Amino acid sequence: MNKSVAWRVLALLLGICLCLDASAAEGAAKKAAPKAKASASALPTIIWRGDRATARAFVRELAKNYETAKLGKVELQPFNTISGLDAVIEGSADIAGSARPPAPSRAEEKQLTFYPVLWDALVPITSPKNPVGNVTLKQLYEIYLGHVTNWKELGGEDAAINLYAVASPTDGIEYSLRNLLYHDGEQRVSVPRLYVNIEKLEEGIAIDPHAIGISLWASVHGNPALKAISVEGLSASQATITDGSYPLYTLLFLVAREDGKNVANVQKFVQYTSSDPVKALMRQHGLVPYADAPNLVANENTRVAFIDGHLGTLAVVAATAAATPASAPVATADYLIRSAPNAPATQEAKDRAARVQLEKAAAKPETTPAH
Repeated sequence: MNKSVAWRVLALLLGICLCLDASAAEGAAKKAAPKAKASASALPTIIWRGDRATARAFVRELAKNYETAKLGKVELQPFNTISGLDAVIEGSADIAGSARPPAPSRAEEKQLTFYPVLWDALVPITSPKNPVGNVTLKQLYEIYLGHVTNWKELGGEDAAINLYAVASPTDGIEYSLRNLLYHDGEQRVSVPRLYVNIEKLEEGIAIDPHAIGISLWASVHGNPALKAISVEGLSASQATITDGSYPLYTLLFLVAREDGKNVANVQKFVQYTSSDPVKALMRQHGLVPYADAPNLVANENTRVAFIDGHLGTLAVVAATAAATPASAPVATADYLIRSAPNAPATQEAKDRAARVQLEKAAAKPETTPAH
Protein backbone atom coordinates (compact mmCIF):
# COMPACT_ATOMS: atom_id res chain seq x y z
CA MET A 1 0.00 0.00 0.00
CA ASN A 2 1.50 3.37 -0.99
CA LYS A 3 1.54 6.34 1.38
CA SER A 4 -1.28 8.19 -0.40
CA VAL A 5 -3.70 5.32 0.04
CA ALA A 6 -2.63 4.83 3.68
CA TRP A 7 -3.36 8.48 4.50
CA ARG A 8 -6.78 8.24 2.86
CA VAL A 9 -7.66 5.15 4.90
CA LEU A 10 -6.50 6.84 8.12
CA ALA A 11 -8.56 9.97 7.35
CA LEU A 12 -11.63 7.83 6.67
CA LEU A 13 -11.24 5.98 9.98
CA LEU A 14 -10.81 9.27 11.88
CA GLY A 15 -13.96 10.66 10.23
CA ILE A 16 -15.95 7.61 11.24
CA CYS A 17 -14.73 7.95 14.82
CA LEU A 18 -15.63 11.64 14.95
CA CYS A 19 -19.13 10.92 13.60
CA LEU A 20 -19.61 8.21 16.19
CA ASP A 21 -18.50 10.57 18.99
CA ALA A 22 -20.81 13.33 17.77
CA SER A 23 -23.71 10.89 17.50
CA ALA A 24 -23.05 9.64 21.02
CA ALA A 25 -22.88 13.19 22.36
CA GLU A 26 -26.14 14.09 20.61
CA GLY A 27 -27.81 11.01 22.02
CA ALA A 28 -26.63 11.85 25.52
CA ALA A 29 -27.94 15.41 25.15
CA LYS A 30 -31.33 14.13 24.02
CA LYS A 31 -31.50 11.80 26.99
CA ALA A 32 -30.53 14.61 29.36
CA ALA A 33 -33.07 17.08 27.91
CA PRO A 34 -36.19 15.23 29.07
CA LYS A 35 -34.64 14.92 32.51
CA ALA A 36 -34.05 18.66 32.67
CA LYS A 37 -37.55 19.32 31.41
CA ALA A 38 -39.00 16.87 33.89
CA SER A 39 -37.08 18.57 36.68
CA ALA A 40 -38.49 21.97 35.72
CA SER A 41 -42.03 20.67 35.50
CA ALA A 42 -41.74 18.75 38.75
CA LEU A 43 -42.82 21.84 40.70
CA PRO A 44 -46.42 21.43 41.90
CA THR A 45 -48.89 23.66 40.04
CA ILE A 46 -51.99 25.38 41.36
CA ILE A 47 -54.57 27.25 39.29
CA TRP A 48 -55.53 30.77 40.42
CA ARG A 49 -58.59 32.51 39.00
CA GLY A 50 -59.85 35.93 40.02
CA ASP A 51 -60.34 39.56 39.08
CA ARG A 52 -58.01 41.23 36.59
CA ALA A 53 -57.35 44.24 38.79
CA THR A 54 -55.79 42.11 41.53
CA ALA A 55 -53.89 40.00 39.01
CA ARG A 56 -52.42 43.05 37.32
CA ALA A 57 -51.62 44.91 40.52
CA PHE A 58 -49.99 42.12 42.48
CA VAL A 59 -50.72 38.45 41.80
CA ARG A 60 -48.68 38.16 38.60
CA GLU A 61 -45.50 39.19 40.38
CA LEU A 62 -46.40 37.06 43.39
CA ALA A 63 -46.74 34.00 41.14
CA LYS A 64 -43.41 34.75 39.48
CA ASN A 65 -41.64 35.03 42.84
CA TYR A 66 -43.26 31.82 44.06
CA GLU A 67 -41.86 29.94 41.09
CA THR A 68 -38.44 31.64 41.36
CA ALA A 69 -38.28 30.41 44.96
CA LYS A 70 -38.92 26.91 43.53
CA LEU A 71 -41.96 26.45 45.77
CA GLY A 72 -44.32 25.72 42.93
CA LYS A 73 -46.06 27.17 39.90
CA VAL A 74 -49.20 29.29 39.74
CA GLU A 75 -51.22 29.20 36.55
CA LEU A 76 -53.11 32.49 36.34
CA GLN A 77 -56.57 32.73 34.79
CA PRO A 78 -57.62 36.35 35.44
CA PHE A 79 -61.19 37.32 34.61
CA ASN A 80 -63.37 38.46 37.53
CA THR A 81 -64.13 37.60 41.16
CA ILE A 82 -67.31 35.61 40.66
CA SER A 83 -65.75 33.44 37.95
CA GLY A 84 -62.91 32.60 40.32
CA LEU A 85 -65.21 31.64 43.18
CA ASP A 86 -67.37 29.49 40.90
CA ALA A 87 -64.29 27.79 39.44
CA VAL A 88 -63.08 26.82 42.93
CA ILE A 89 -66.54 25.56 43.86
CA GLU A 90 -66.65 23.44 40.69
CA GLY A 91 -63.05 22.24 41.09
CA SER A 92 -61.69 23.70 37.83
CA ALA A 93 -59.45 26.08 39.82
CA ASP A 94 -57.58 25.52 43.07
CA ILE A 95 -57.69 29.03 44.48
CA ALA A 96 -59.55 32.25 43.77
CA GLY A 97 -58.80 35.92 44.30
CA SER A 98 -61.76 37.77 45.79
CA ALA A 99 -62.38 41.44 46.53
CA ARG A 100 -65.27 40.57 48.85
CA PRO A 101 -66.16 38.21 51.71
CA PRO A 102 -68.69 35.38 51.19
CA ALA A 103 -72.13 36.48 50.00
CA PRO A 104 -74.94 35.22 52.27
CA SER A 105 -77.25 34.81 49.28
CA ARG A 106 -74.95 32.22 47.69
CA ALA A 107 -75.28 29.05 49.76
CA GLU A 108 -72.59 27.35 47.68
CA GLU A 109 -69.97 29.73 49.09
CA LYS A 110 -70.39 28.19 52.55
CA GLN A 111 -68.05 25.39 51.46
CA LEU A 112 -65.28 27.92 50.77
CA THR A 113 -62.63 29.29 53.12
CA PHE A 114 -61.80 33.00 52.71
CA TYR A 115 -58.25 33.87 53.77
CA PRO A 116 -57.70 37.63 54.32
CA VAL A 117 -54.41 38.57 52.67
CA LEU A 118 -54.15 42.32 52.20
CA TRP A 119 -55.88 45.69 52.37
CA ASP A 120 -56.64 47.81 49.32
CA ALA A 121 -59.18 50.57 48.68
CA LEU A 122 -62.26 51.10 46.55
CA VAL A 123 -61.74 54.30 44.57
CA PRO A 124 -64.05 56.24 42.26
CA ILE A 125 -62.31 56.74 38.92
CA THR A 126 -62.89 58.98 35.92
CA SER A 127 -61.01 60.30 32.90
CA PRO A 128 -58.14 62.75 33.56
CA LYS A 129 -60.10 65.18 31.33
CA ASN A 130 -62.87 65.38 33.93
CA PRO A 131 -62.32 68.41 36.25
CA VAL A 132 -64.13 66.85 39.25
CA GLY A 133 -61.62 65.66 41.83
CA ASN A 134 -63.73 64.85 44.88
CA VAL A 135 -67.04 63.19 45.67
CA THR A 136 -68.91 62.75 48.94
CA LEU A 137 -70.25 59.46 50.24
CA LYS A 138 -73.77 60.82 49.92
CA GLN A 139 -73.16 61.75 46.29
CA LEU A 140 -71.86 58.25 45.53
CA TYR A 141 -74.90 56.81 47.27
CA GLU A 142 -77.24 58.93 45.14
CA ILE A 143 -75.33 58.40 41.87
CA TYR A 144 -75.69 54.63 42.09
CA LEU A 145 -79.41 54.93 42.82
CA GLY A 146 -79.84 57.17 39.78
CA HIS A 147 -80.81 60.24 41.84
CA VAL A 148 -77.77 62.33 40.87
CA THR A 149 -77.30 62.27 37.11
CA ASN A 150 -75.40 65.42 36.09
CA TRP A 151 -71.78 66.37 36.73
CA LYS A 152 -72.96 69.92 37.48
CA GLU A 153 -74.37 68.58 40.77
CA LEU A 154 -70.80 67.55 41.69
CA GLY A 155 -69.26 70.88 40.70
CA GLY A 156 -68.35 69.76 37.18
CA GLU A 157 -69.60 70.42 33.67
CA ASP A 158 -73.24 70.46 32.68
CA ALA A 159 -73.13 66.92 31.29
CA ALA A 160 -74.77 63.59 32.05
CA ILE A 161 -72.93 61.25 34.42
CA ASN A 162 -72.04 58.02 32.63
CA LEU A 163 -71.96 55.40 35.39
CA TYR A 164 -69.97 52.22 34.70
CA ALA A 165 -70.03 48.97 36.70
CA VAL A 166 -69.15 45.29 36.43
CA ALA A 167 -72.25 43.36 35.40
CA SER A 168 -72.50 40.82 38.21
CA PRO A 169 -73.77 42.37 41.49
CA THR A 170 -71.88 39.66 43.39
CA ASP A 171 -68.58 40.59 41.76
CA GLY A 172 -66.05 41.65 44.37
CA ILE A 173 -65.59 45.39 43.88
CA GLU A 174 -69.26 46.12 43.20
CA TYR A 175 -70.43 43.96 46.10
CA SER A 176 -68.01 45.54 48.59
CA LEU A 177 -68.96 49.08 47.60
CA ARG A 178 -72.71 48.43 47.83
CA ASN A 179 -72.25 46.70 51.16
CA LEU A 180 -70.58 49.81 52.58
CA LEU A 181 -73.08 52.27 51.11
CA TYR A 182 -76.32 50.33 51.50
CA HIS A 183 -75.51 47.50 53.95
CA ASP A 184 -76.47 45.16 51.12
CA GLY A 185 -73.85 43.89 48.68
CA GLU A 186 -76.55 43.04 46.15
CA GLN A 187 -78.42 46.32 46.36
CA ARG A 188 -80.19 47.10 43.07
CA VAL A 189 -78.64 50.15 41.41
CA SER A 190 -79.18 52.23 38.29
CA VAL A 191 -76.16 51.51 36.06
CA PRO A 192 -76.63 51.73 32.27
CA ARG A 193 -73.09 50.69 31.31
CA LEU A 194 -72.13 47.18 32.41
CA TYR A 195 -68.87 45.35 31.73
CA VAL A 196 -67.73 41.75 32.14
CA ASN A 197 -64.73 42.67 34.30
CA ILE A 198 -62.84 45.58 35.81
CA GLU A 199 -60.26 45.75 33.01
CA LYS A 200 -62.93 46.42 30.38
CA LEU A 201 -64.57 48.94 32.72
CA GLU A 202 -61.30 50.84 33.14
CA GLU A 203 -60.71 50.87 29.39
CA GLY A 204 -64.15 52.39 28.84
CA ILE A 205 -63.73 55.06 31.53
CA ALA A 206 -60.29 56.08 30.21
CA ILE A 207 -61.82 57.33 26.95
CA ASP A 208 -65.01 58.84 28.39
CA PRO A 209 -64.56 62.27 30.06
CA HIS A 210 -68.04 62.01 31.62
CA ALA A 211 -67.59 58.53 33.09
CA ILE A 212 -67.35 57.35 36.68
CA GLY A 213 -66.91 53.90 38.17
CA ILE A 214 -65.17 52.06 41.00
CA SER A 215 -61.89 50.14 40.90
CA LEU A 216 -59.10 49.12 43.28
CA TRP A 217 -56.56 51.76 44.20
CA ALA A 218 -53.57 49.45 43.62
CA SER A 219 -54.83 48.81 40.10
CA VAL A 220 -55.22 52.45 39.05
CA HIS A 221 -52.94 54.70 41.10
CA GLY A 222 -50.06 54.40 38.63
CA ASN A 223 -52.22 54.51 35.51
CA PRO A 224 -52.00 57.92 33.74
CA ALA A 225 -55.09 57.05 31.66
CA LEU A 226 -57.29 57.11 34.78
CA LYS A 227 -57.94 59.67 37.51
CA ALA A 228 -58.69 58.57 41.06
CA ILE A 229 -61.27 60.80 42.76
CA SER A 230 -60.97 61.51 46.47
CA VAL A 231 -63.86 60.71 48.84
CA GLU A 232 -64.91 63.24 51.49
CA GLY A 233 -61.69 65.13 50.69
CA LEU A 234 -59.56 62.07 51.47
CA SER A 235 -57.37 60.38 48.85
CA ALA A 236 -56.61 56.68 48.95
CA SER A 237 -52.97 55.87 49.72
CA GLN A 238 -50.96 53.31 51.59
CA ALA A 239 -50.97 55.61 54.63
CA THR A 240 -54.70 56.42 54.60
CA ILE A 241 -55.56 52.76 54.11
CA THR A 242 -53.34 51.68 57.01
CA ASP A 243 -54.72 54.22 59.48
CA GLY A 244 -58.30 53.81 58.25
CA SER A 245 -58.83 57.50 57.48
CA TYR A 246 -59.82 56.73 53.89
CA PRO A 247 -63.34 55.33 54.44
CA LEU A 248 -63.59 52.88 51.54
CA TYR A 249 -60.70 50.56 52.39
CA THR A 250 -61.39 46.92 51.59
CA LEU A 251 -60.02 43.44 52.18
CA LEU A 252 -58.73 41.16 49.43
CA PHE A 253 -58.92 37.41 49.97
CA LEU A 254 -57.57 34.14 48.70
CA VAL A 255 -60.36 31.56 48.59
CA ALA A 256 -60.15 27.77 48.51
CA ARG A 257 -61.97 24.58 49.41
CA GLU A 258 -60.57 22.66 52.34
CA ASP A 259 -61.57 19.46 50.57
CA GLY A 260 -59.97 20.48 47.26
CA LYS A 261 -57.87 17.92 45.43
CA ASN A 262 -54.79 20.20 45.59
CA VAL A 263 -55.29 21.36 49.17
CA ALA A 264 -51.71 20.78 50.39
CA ASN A 265 -50.21 22.98 47.65
CA VAL A 266 -52.91 25.59 48.13
CA GLN A 267 -52.13 25.81 51.85
CA LYS A 268 -48.44 26.20 51.05
CA PHE A 269 -49.23 29.10 48.72
CA VAL A 270 -51.51 30.79 51.26
CA GLN A 271 -48.80 30.54 53.92
CA TYR A 272 -46.28 32.00 51.47
CA THR A 273 -48.39 35.16 51.15
CA SER A 274 -47.79 35.95 54.83
CA SER A 275 -44.00 35.63 54.55
CA ASP A 276 -41.74 38.66 54.94
CA PRO A 277 -40.62 38.75 51.27
CA VAL A 278 -44.24 38.79 50.11
CA LYS A 279 -45.20 41.48 52.60
CA ALA A 280 -42.35 43.59 51.26
CA LEU A 281 -43.64 42.97 47.73
CA MET A 282 -47.13 44.10 48.76
CA ARG A 283 -45.77 47.31 50.21
CA GLN A 284 -43.83 48.01 47.01
CA HIS A 285 -47.14 47.90 45.15
CA GLY A 286 -48.79 50.27 47.60
CA LEU A 287 -50.79 47.51 49.25
CA VAL A 288 -51.10 46.89 52.97
CA PRO A 289 -50.43 43.37 54.30
CA TYR A 290 -53.32 42.13 56.41
CA ALA A 291 -51.19 41.89 59.56
CA ASP A 292 -49.93 45.48 59.15
CA ALA A 293 -53.30 47.03 59.99
CA PRO A 294 -55.02 45.12 62.83
CA ASN A 295 -56.77 48.36 63.84
CA LEU A 296 -58.94 48.19 60.73
CA VAL A 297 -60.71 45.08 61.96
CA ALA A 298 -61.03 46.43 65.50
CA ASN A 299 -62.44 49.76 64.30
CA GLU A 300 -64.99 48.42 61.82
CA ASN A 301 -67.94 49.75 63.81
CA THR A 302 -66.35 53.20 63.86
CA ARG A 303 -65.91 53.09 60.09
CA VAL A 304 -69.52 52.00 59.58
CA ALA A 305 -70.74 54.81 61.87
CA PHE A 306 -68.63 57.34 59.93
CA ILE A 307 -70.11 56.27 56.58
CA ASP A 308 -73.66 56.02 57.94
CA GLY A 309 -73.31 59.45 59.52
CA HIS A 310 -72.35 61.01 56.19
CA LEU A 311 -75.20 59.21 54.45
CA GLY A 312 -77.74 60.27 57.07
CA THR A 313 -78.41 56.63 57.97
CA LEU A 314 -77.71 57.20 61.68
CA ALA A 315 -80.21 60.04 61.77
CA VAL A 316 -82.85 57.76 60.27
CA VAL A 317 -81.95 55.01 62.74
CA ALA A 318 -82.15 57.38 65.70
CA ALA A 319 -85.44 58.88 64.54
CA THR A 320 -86.95 55.44 64.02
CA ALA A 321 -85.84 54.29 67.45
CA ALA A 322 -87.28 57.45 69.07
CA ALA A 323 -90.59 57.15 67.23
CA THR A 324 -91.07 53.47 68.02
CA PRO A 325 -93.01 52.78 71.25
CA ALA A 326 -90.94 51.23 74.01
CA SER A 327 -93.48 48.42 74.08
CA ALA A 328 -92.22 47.26 70.66
CA PRO A 329 -88.46 46.81 71.15
CA VAL A 330 -88.37 43.51 69.24
CA ALA A 331 -89.99 45.10 66.20
CA THR A 332 -87.57 48.01 66.41
CA ALA A 333 -84.59 45.68 66.54
CA ASP A 334 -85.92 43.66 63.60
CA TYR A 335 -86.33 46.82 61.53
CA LEU A 336 -82.86 48.14 62.33
CA ILE A 337 -81.22 44.79 61.60
CA ARG A 338 -82.71 44.94 58.11
CA SER A 339 -82.08 48.64 57.44
CA ALA A 340 -78.75 49.28 59.20
CA PRO A 341 -77.33 46.01 60.54
CA ASN A 342 -73.89 47.37 61.45
CA ALA A 343 -74.91 50.65 63.06
CA PRO A 344 -74.23 51.08 66.81
CA ALA A 345 -77.92 51.92 67.36
CA THR A 346 -78.84 48.52 65.96
CA GLN A 347 -76.77 46.70 68.55
CA GLU A 348 -78.32 48.82 71.29
CA ALA A 349 -81.80 47.94 70.00
CA LYS A 350 -80.91 44.24 69.91
CA ASP A 351 -79.61 44.38 73.49
CA ARG A 352 -82.75 46.23 74.64
CA ALA A 353 -85.03 43.69 72.94
CA ALA A 354 -83.14 40.81 74.56
CA ARG A 355 -83.43 42.40 78.02
CA VAL A 356 -87.19 42.98 77.58
CA GLN A 357 -87.75 39.38 76.50
CA LEU A 358 -85.81 38.12 79.52
CA GLU A 359 -87.82 40.37 81.87
CA LYS A 360 -91.09 39.15 80.37
CA ALA A 361 -90.01 35.53 80.77
CA ALA A 362 -89.04 36.13 84.41
CA ALA A 363 -92.31 37.93 85.21
CA LYS A 364 -94.55 35.34 83.56
CA PRO A 365 -96.41 33.33 86.30
CA GLU A 366 -95.85 29.65 86.36
CA THR A 367 -98.90 27.60 85.37
CA THR A 368 -100.00 24.49 87.22
CA PRO A 369 -100.75 21.55 84.97
CA ALA A 370 -104.46 20.60 84.93
CA HIS A 371 -105.42 17.23 86.40
